[in-house]
Amino acid sequence: RLALARHLERNGIRDRRVLAAMAKVPRHAFVPAAYAARAYEDGALPLAAGQTISQPFVVASMTELARLSSTDRCLEIGTGSGYQAAILAEICDSVFSIEYVPELCALGERNLRALGYGPDRVHLRCGDGTRGWPEEAPWDAILVTAAPPEVPIPLLEQLALGGRLVIPVGALEGPQQLEVWERVGEGL
Repeated sequence: RLALARHLERNGIRDRRVLAAMAKVPRHAFVPAAYAARAYEDGALPLAAGQTISQPFVVASMTELARLSSTDRCLEIGTGSGYQAAILAEICDSVFSIEYVPELCALGERNLRALGYGPDRVHLRCGDGTRGWPEEAPWDAILVTAAPPEVPIPLLEQLALGGRLVIPVGALEGPQQLEVWERVGEGL
């Protein structure tokens, strides 16, 4: 974990809290057993249902771009195995995470709870993340782990004033661009 954090720092990650979270959270606990030996390589690894656990540099970059504080309420779209939610829980006050694939909903919850990220720290929901979590909004930060073709309007609407949305946007098999949106006033 420490070697991974040093690698991320050498490659441009500067936020000390992000580096500390990356060094603390045991990525091997979030990958399938067959890939545990590769858990600290800087690459994506396969999960169930054709999904992947994101490359550590992508997790760190998105977290850093969100400019999080210890008082922030964060929404993650795409729980997957729970790794990004655990990283956020080390930095934010509270984390809410939504996963669309039922098998991954169960996997993410098992992993997070086994490592002590209880429902008081990480709130989980299985469902359509493009709708956000309106009854818990507004959000100081929203991180989306899968690329929609365009930014979902409900996520923009649920940002708090000064809130940040970090999201890859683009075609599923085509070019994607990581975008950062910040709410600077009322309305869209």
